[in-house]
Amino acid sequence: MKKAIGILLVISLAGLLGWQIYQRVLAAKTANPGGGPPGRGGVAVAVEIAEVKQQPIQDVGDFTGSLSPKSQFMVAPKVAGQLDQLLVNVGDRVKRDQLIAKLDDEVAQQEVAKAQADLDMAKASLAQSQSALDVAKRELDRAQALFQKEIQSQSGLDTAKAKYDAAMAQTKVAQATLNNRQSSLETARSRLAYCEIRADWEGGSDLRVVGERFVDAGSILQANAPIVSILELNTIVCVIQVIERDYFRIKQGQTATIDTDALPGKTFTGQIVRIAPLLKENSRQARVEIEIPNPESLLKPGMFVRVQLAFEKIENATVVPAAALVKRNDQQGVFLADLQNMRASFVPVKVGVSNNTQAQIIEPQLSGSVVTLGQYLLEDGTTILLPQKQGASPSGERPQPKKD
Repeated sequence: MKKAIGILLVISLAGLLGWQIYQRVLAAKTANPGGGPPGRGGVAVAVEIAEVKQQPIQDVGDFTGSLSPKSQFMVAPKVAGQLDQLLVNVGDRVKRDQLIAKLDDEVAQQEVAKAQADLDMAKASLAQSQSALDVAKRELDRAQALFQKEIQSQSGLDTAKAKYDAAMAQTKVAQATLNNRQSSLETARSRLAYCEIRADWEGGSDLRVVGERFVDAGSILQANAPIVSILELNTIVCVIQVIERDYFRIKQGQTATIDTDALPGKTFTGQIVRIAPLLKENSRQARVEIEIPNPESLLKPGMFVRVQLAFEKIENATVVPAAALVKRNDQQGVFLADLQNMRASFVPVKVGVSNNTQAQIIEPQLSGSVVTLGQYLLEDGTTILLPQKQGASPSGERPQPKKD
C-alpha cells in the first residue's frame, strides 16, 4: 500500500512539473510566434517586477545570540556532612532565605551540648575566683589598717597583698576562660545552624527557581560542594557579539527586538544594559548584554535567539526590494524592466542601508520597475514577459493549448 502511494505521489509531481514546463514553453511561443530568438536572451523569461520607490528606510542590524539568567548561583553547605534531606527539586520556585536542605546534625548537637557544659563550668570557676578575690581584698584592707596602727608588720602586709594579687590574676584567668567557652558555644551553634542550608541572596526578585540539582539525599558532602543552582528568570539576559563596524553604533539603553524559533510569531523587547569596553583580539568582536523582561518565564537560558537593533532612519531614500539585488561579473546591481520593449537591462548600483526586505540605492538614480523574481535567469537585454499580463480567461480557467 505504501509503495503504491509513493508511486502515485511521484506521478503527481512529474505531472505538475510537466504542466509548468508546458506553460513556460507556451508563454515563450506567445511572446515570440515567429520562432526566432527573442532578443539577446534567445527565450523570453517570465518575471515579476516591483516599482522603485521613494520612501523612508530604517537601518537595522541583525545579530544572533543566546540567553542566560540574569543571576545564577550555587547553593552549597558551609560545613562537611551527610545530606539528610533535600527539600527542593529542579523547577521548584524558592523564596529568599528558604530552607533548601538539611545535613545530619547529630554531631553538631553534641558539640553544642559539650560547649554549653564547658561554659557552665567556666562560669562556676569565675564565680569561685571572684569569691576568693573578695576574701583576699578584705584581708588586704584589714592588714593595711593594722599596719597603719603599727599592729601589723610589713611582712604581714606584704603577704596579704600577694594573696590579693594572686586572687586577682586567678579571676582574670577565669574570665578569659569564660570568654573562650562562650566563643566555643557560639561556634558550635553556628555549625549546628549550618546544617540547615538556605537559599539567600541580596537584591533582585524575592522569588527564583531551581535550575539544576547536583546531589541526592544520603550523599556525603564536602564544604562548598554544590547542591542546587538558583536562577533568576523574571529578567533574562541576551548576549550577542558585535564586530567593529557595528560596535560604535550601539548605545547603552538602546531598544532591541528579539525572536526565537522556539516561540514562532512571538517577539520580545529588551534594552542594552552593558557593552564590553574591548574587542577580543582573536575574533574582533565585543560582548553586548541585553536585558529582556520575562514575567511569564517563556524565555529560557540557553535558547538561541535573533536580535534586531534599529540604527539610522533615512528619509526619502530610493528603495527597491532586497530580492531585486543580483550579481553579474562581480558587480552588484538590479535588472530594470523596460515595459515598452519588454526587455531587462542590468544596472550596476551602489547599495546603502539594507534589511531583510528592502535596500537603499545610492547610485545611480533609479526609477521605473525592477525585476524581483526570475532575475537569476536574466542577462542584459533578455526579453521578459509578465505572467500576470498573460492572464486567465474571463471564466478563470487556464487557457487550453492549441491543437495542430
